[in-house]
Amino acid sequence: MLTLACGSYKNGGEIPVRYAHRSVSGGQNISPAFAWQDPPPGTRSFALSIVDPHPVANNWVHWFIIDIPFQERALGEGASGTRLLPVPAKELLNSYDEMGYGGPAPPKGSGSHPYVATLYALDVSTLPLAKDTLLSAFLRTIEGKSIAEASMTGYHERK
Repeated sequence: MLTLACGSYKNGGEIPVRYAHRSVSGGQNISPAFAWQDPPPGTRSFALSIVDPHPVANNWVHWFIIDIPFQERALGEGASGTRLLPVPAKELLNSYDEMGYGGPAPPKGSGSHPYVATLYALDVSTLPLAKDTLLSAFLRTIEGKSIAEASMTGYHERK
């Protein structure tokens, strides 16, 4: 069974401020580290998303990566926007309209927000997606191509 773990924070735990967006005091916008194992037979690539489903955030996309090669089993901390991202993986625009990772920056007073990281095991090597693909289009595109998924959630509150 496909599993996903984060080396930067625990599932169900608080996301440290260093991973928050630059607009947050102390935020360094460092992309977290992820590792996965046990992809199902037939997996040809992976895609990763981090989405904030809180009602105030309305499925705000913090990170989209597609075309992660099958042989990869991890993304290192700080990989977004660097040569640490495995070739030919591609980052797409996030909801900040920035390429790559955009860390948590929930509105003050809106409480703790969940940041759901989901890894999709796909039966295709590449996804034909534009850099400005919306979450709904991403989900439609992987429909029928996703053969397994694994998720974990971190939480962040802006105080």
